[in-house]
Amino acid sequence: MPDILTITLNPTVDMSTRVEQLVPGPKLRCDAPEVDPGGGGLNVSRAIRILGGASRAFAAIGGGTGQRLAELLREEGVDLLPFRITGETRQSLAVTEEATGRQYRFVLPGPEWSREQADRALAELGATVRRGSIAVLSGSQPPGVADDFVRRLAARTRVRQALLVADTSGPPLRYLADNPIGLHSLRMDAAEAEALAGHPLPERRDTADFAASLVRAGVAQVVIISRGADGSTLADGERRLHCSRSVEGEQVRSSIGAGDSFVGAYVLALSRGAELAEALRLGVAAASAAVLTDATELCRREDTERLLPGCEMAEL
Repeated sequence: MPDILTITLNPTVDMSTRVEQLVPGPKLRCDAPEVDPGGGGLNVSRAIRILGGASRAFAAIGGGTGQRLAELLREEGVDLLPFRITGETRQSLAVTEEATGRQYRFVLPGPEWSREQADRALAELGATVRRGSIAVLSGSQPPGVADDFVRRLAARTRVRQALLVADTSGPPLRYLADNPIGLHSLRMDAAEAEALAGHPLPERRDTADFAASLVRAGVAQVVIISRGADGSTLADGERRLHCSRSVEGEQVRSSIGAGDSFVGAYVLALSRGAELAEALRLGVAAASAAVLTDATELCRREDTERLLPGCEMAEL
């Protein structure tokens, strides 16, 4: 099977807790926190491991928080390739209000990178990507990293004949849409897709039309757009598919980690030679499983396998 390399430029130590009610002013007594490694690519590697696969995780590590992050990853059995940076790895906090079930997420920005640090990361990645592998760039970019980082990374993966999968947002996503570089796969959520399109995408067919337009423009060979509880839509040069999420009758607890669980399952399926439709289906099953877990916990393998038969595929 091809090697899978995940890339996380702005990882985090995720903390999650619960409080009876969120009100301004008084001290709020919280439950004991859960602490997990976080950041898009690291969560993709964690999901791959949960689902029975293996990957290597290239991640920026800085300061004492970075050391704590590395320890958490070792405890989970993730094969970490640390990229040492100046500054302190960021932290995030998710607080669930028990009275309403609402979840509040507080995310710090992370340390600012210099151009030299970004160049050094690209050089290390160029030497780390294996021929014929799958590279996954997922998560936010640190302050100071130019929007064209993904274009420069694509040039290095192309030399190694590796497939590049991206799941990003904000200005880097806009850069990809405006400067097509022919990624293998690009994933985004519905809000990101609507921001790119400049108008709502209320129906599955609208989402498929927009995804197909990005494929035609050369942004990626495959474009996947999550529609949240409605599942995910995929377009390539030939087909437009939608896979519905299967959580009917289940207790939905948290949407955190659903997108990363999707990407982990999707690239794992690709590495095992699955067709796109089956990779999409496994991704949706893993995303469905992730919303059944608390806070920053990802999908569970048993839930993913149980929900897989109920994930229905349709052509659009």
